[in-house]
Formats: sequence, C-alpha cells, structure tokens
Amino acid sequence: MTGTPHRPAAGVHDPLGPLARRIVDAMAAGFPDPARGPLDAAALRRASRADPPEPESGGATSVDRTVPGPPGAPALPVRIYRPTAPAAGPRPLVVFFHGGGWVLCDLDTHDGLCRQLARRTGAVMVSVDYRRAPEDRFPAAAEDAYAATRWAARHAAELGCDAARVAVAGDSSGGNLAAAVALMTRDRSGPPLAAQVLLYPALDHRLTGRSAADYATGFFHTTAHMRWYWEQYLGPEGDPAHPYAAPGRAADLTGLPPALLVLPACDPLRDEGRAYGRALRRAGVPARVDECPGAFHGFLGAAGVLPAADDALGAVATWFVGTVSDGDVTSR
Repeated sequence: MTGTPHRPAAGVHDPLGPLARRIVDAMAAGFPDPARGPLDAAALRRASRADPPEPESGGATSVDRTVPGPPGAPALPVRIYRPTAPAAGPRPLVVFFHGGGWVLCDLDTHDGLCRQLARRTGAVMVSVDYRRAPEDRFPAAAEDAYAATRWAARHAAELGCDAARVAVAGDSSGGNLAAAVALMTRDRSGPPLAAQVLLYPALDHRLTGRSAADYATGFFHTTAHMRWYWEQYLGPEGDPAHPYAAPGRAADLTGLPPALLVLPACDPLRDEGRAYGRALRRAGVPARVDECPGAFHGFLGAAGVLPAADDALGAVATWFVGTVSDGDVTSR
C-alpha cells in the first residue's frame, strides 16, 4: 500500500513550484495513502523511519539521555543539541516536540531540523521523544511534553542556559503539543515560557477550514491522513474539545507567551493556524503569523534543498532572537 502523487489536473495552476512539486511527489510515492486502503501505524512508521544521525553535524553537537516522565510513566528519551558557535553567556533553551501525527517519527526523523534551529537561533535544543498513539493516547503525549518542559526549565543552568529564556517549539502534532504545554504551564503555574514557536501546527480536530478542502490531496499530507491521526490520538473515549488536545478550541488564551506560527500556503492545516493567530491576538497575546507561498506541510524538513525552507528558518531565527534572546544568531 503506497501513496500515489496527486498532480493538479491538466490546465490547472500548480501552487507549488517545480522543485517543491518534485519533493512532494517523491515523499508521497513511498507513503501509505488512505485512498488505497486502511492505514496501519506500523506501516506508516516503517515509511517514515530515518537513519541515525552523526552526533556532530550541522553546526551543533548532540547527546542522548533520558529525563523523568510524568508520575507513574516511563522516562523520556531526549536529544540535547548545543550550537558549536561560542556564546558570550547562558543560551536560550528550546524544548522541541517532533511531528508525525502523534503516531510517527522520533528523535532521528527531526534531527536535521533541530540542528538547523540550534545553529540558527543559538539556543540549546531539547528534543523530546514522547509516547505515541495509538498505544498511548491523549493525554499521554501532552503530559510527557509538559514533564520534559518542567525538567528542562529546572535544569537550565546545568544545560548552560538562562531559565528566564525557555521556549517551546514543534511541528505539526509537535506544534499541537507546544501550544498545549503553553496552556498547561499557565494553568498549572509551571515554568514561565518566553515564547512558543508553532510550525504548521495541528490545532483543531474538526478540520473545517477552507484549506482542509482546497489542499485535501496533492500536497503529501492529506486531510484524510490528518483525520486518521486525530482518531489515533483521541481514541473513542477522548475529548476532542479539551484545550490540551485541541488548543484551537481553548476558550481562554490569555496569559500565554508570544507566539510565532509558520503556515505553508498549501497545507490542509493552514486555516486553523490562521484562526489560532487571530484568537491569540484577541486575547492580548503577541502573535506573528508567517505564511509561506508555494510551501507544503513538512516543508522545513527540506532545508538545504528548498530555498523556501531556508528562508522560513531564517525568519524563525530572527523572530526568536528578537523575542527571546539578546545573543548573536547565524540566520543563513
């Protein structure tokens, strides 16, 4: 069961440029497609597996360890990245949650993105391998993410970081977890956060925005995939309106840290990201929304190949430094 590239019909303008289209088609060609039969978590995980990275590459060193999980839960594997460029003092600290629909991916699949972010922002990155669905459904991943954030903030000095400059970040379902952690730290009087960086986040299970219809197929990540991921994460007993599951449905967004949302134009999730940015601003939270023309869900993984990804990461670094850090940054 493999995916099939979905090209626009003859005579219909393709909003992706030629390079982005080649990348999307190559990704879709080896990935299970819900249009061809029921999805299976094991098959999806095989299709998304990545090779282990070099511990020193991409302008950052890394070390693997475990940190305590929530009470009664297993310890959490994390990978800690430190930029190789020298710093004049304590660095900012970013706790990162990988995407993959709460079902797929791990520390290895997002190693390159974390190294890019560490190098460009000058921050120490703590990438968290949380429990995955359907084996562990909501709230397992959210509680893991919160526990890892508490650990990182408490050990900021040990990591060479400034405890007053702790941020959360994530892509796709990891962006969901970063947004949920921002809510959890506010509600539970957890460690104060300086920022939240939400990269094409999954925020609302209803998928009712126009983008969910306009980009339902043809751009690798489909609306049908996203509906299946939500089903795995919530299960039959989950509450889809719980703000820690679907931050886009949270009734109260006051008191949250400044947010940056990076939204590819050709993404089924684009409109829920737009709506969240508007809701944050209405609640008095500084929120910047960067929309990226010709980009697709997951496009930041193509940094170094796709210029739009490099440009977007540079913009993330510039915003992050201006919001969180007084230090130097390498944004190229």
